[in-house]
Amino acid sequence: MSYFPHTTTEWKKFEEPAAFRRFSMSIAEMAIVTGVLFRLYRALAMTLGPTTSWMYFGAALAVGALFILGMATLHLGNYPVRHWLWRAPVFGAIEAAAESLTSLALIYAHREPIGSERAHPHDWPEIVAQTFLWRLVVVCVFALVLAGVVQFVRYMLLRREHRVHTAVAVHDEIAKHGS
Repeated sequence: MSYFPHTTTEWKKFEEPAAFRRFSMSIAEMAIVTGVLFRLYRALAMTLGPTTSWMYFGAALAVGALFILGMATLHLGNYPVRHWLWRAPVFGAIEAAAESLTSLALIYAHREPIGSERAHPHDWPEIVAQTFLWRLVVVCVFALVLAGVVQFVRYMLLRREHRVHTAVAVHDEIAKHGS
């Protein structure tokens, strides 16, 4: 018995997803928009906010992290958990690349903050390295935790409905087909 179609041609009816759904399914579009908007937000938050307030700094950091992780969740939620293994790091890398290029544009516009000063072109390689490291680590760790939560909730829902045998059957079918 097959629980999932193995190709999209097995679907009986194909419906074109809404515009936002199509956008959220594109890893490049989601990651690029996320990177550009986050870097602009970061520049504004660090420039316009009070520089001595730890509360403001923490809140700005939390809002930024929620934005990046929320956008990653919107993208990953369109795909099975097993695809997250490659989608999460690719999302993080594309997001970091878009953010780095935005940072370079802000540097040349004299609007990229670094500490209490403006960044200069010689600061860009360090900014890029830190951006890639932090985005890849944060997005991948978040995706791993999210995948664990998703699998746990699915299992608990099946268990609650006394359908643990369904979870076992799905696992066996996936293992049989190597996907």
